[in-house]
Amino acid sequence: MVFEGSSAAISHTGKVRSNNQDSGYSGANLFVVADGMGGHAGGDVASSIAIHRIEGLDHAYESTDDAQAELQAAATTAASDLVRASKDRPELAGLGTTLSAIIMVDDYAVIGHIGDSRIYLFRDDELTQISADHTFVQRLVDSGRITPEEARYHPRRSVLMRVLSDMDIDPELDMFVMPTHPGDRWLLCSDGLSGVVDELHIAKAMRLGLAPGRTSDILLKQALDGGAPDNVTIVMVDVGGAHPLSSGTPTVVGSAANPQGIIVPAARSSLTGWLHPVRQAANEPTHFEPAADYLEELIEEDKRRSRRRRIGWIAALVAAIGLLVGAGVVAYNWTQTRYFVGADDDSVVIFRGVQQSIGPISLSTEIEDTEILLADLPPYQRSAVERTINARSLSDAEAIVNRLRVSAEEVTGETPAPTPTPTPSEEPAS
Repeated sequence: MVFEGSSAAISHTGKVRSNNQDSGYSGANLFVVADGMGGHAGGDVASSIAIHRIEGLDHAYESTDDAQAELQAAATTAASDLVRASKDRPELAGLGTTLSAIIMVDDYAVIGHIGDSRIYLFRDDELTQISADHTFVQRLVDSGRITPEEARYHPRRSVLMRVLSDMDIDPELDMFVMPTHPGDRWLLCSDGLSGVVDELHIAKAMRLGLAPGRTSDILLKQALDGGAPDNVTIVMVDVGGAHPLSSGTPTVVGSAANPQGIIVPAARSSLTGWLHPVRQAANEPTHFEPAADYLEELIEEDKRRSRRRRIGWIAALVAAIGLLVGAGVVAYNWTQTRYFVGADDDSVVIFRGVQQSIGPISLSTEIEDTEILLADLPPYQRSAVERTINARSLSDAEAIVNRLRVSAEEVTGETPAPTPTPTPSEEPAS
């Protein structure tokens, strides 16, 4: 049975790289994205080999089991082709490619995936990532060491742990089958899209309800507007729906669409690389497949980096607390050189400190109850004392008290004993 739906495929070099190492395929039943790795020549060749080997699977199937078996066999053959290519041409050593493929069988999607290209499903206005990234940072996310948001900017985000390459003739693909419904939209893309445009904006473009080709154009523009540091490849397919059915003519994009795609370009001279360092850097591999023990080394390095960050934060926190405590001590000592005259219950009192408090902590202490009753003061002086009267020093506070005594005497007609003036040795320095 032939799958009925509409689809589109586009691929762009991006704004930084000078050649396109991605490949994509959109056919009647088969949809594929491959993101090559291995430098200026290897990436082109690897993704082209993968697409040309797998495009033969674009036909109807009796069952999903048949489709899975053929997809796994084609991926294994593609890996053997990569091994043979690197042996025949030593300059291709280290080539490899991601592979994300969907074969539509009746009402099911047969999915095969390896690497960090992605497969998304847009269903009922919700976007879901179906594939799992086979990357070092994804392992860090899965183990709880970092968050998905941190993974987007992690310096090791391009380190691949599984990939079709000349290092492994028996690649381990994620293989599974999912039911698909009319109205579903499937998106396959290289990390040139998913690494620049987040899922929120991808879903927003999907919700516009435009045809696959138009939606793909919008997503590509967003990637380019975001800088497009890598090649961008998008394959989109609708299941049923209102959009016209595809003609059935396969669409091949990227390096696989180039008849010369699997021919190794001539080596660049060292002079050219020296004259154009940016272009030379742009042709370096976008991914790196590590040796078997590399993961543990990176995890240990990540742990050391995490410990250093933790120690740095703790040291900074301790230093900040120390500065705050030191500033608090200095500020408190300064307040204890200040004086004011105020009221305590019904009498006039001299205080050391300032009138403010920090929560339950008062910044003033009573040093002398003058025994001058507030009731004996004229109303304006009583009000001033209740509001507190600042003094420049203890001597100044004593002088204010003596004036209040005189006022109290005039009100009561009595002569209260004067407050003794402290000797210089008794008066603290201001």
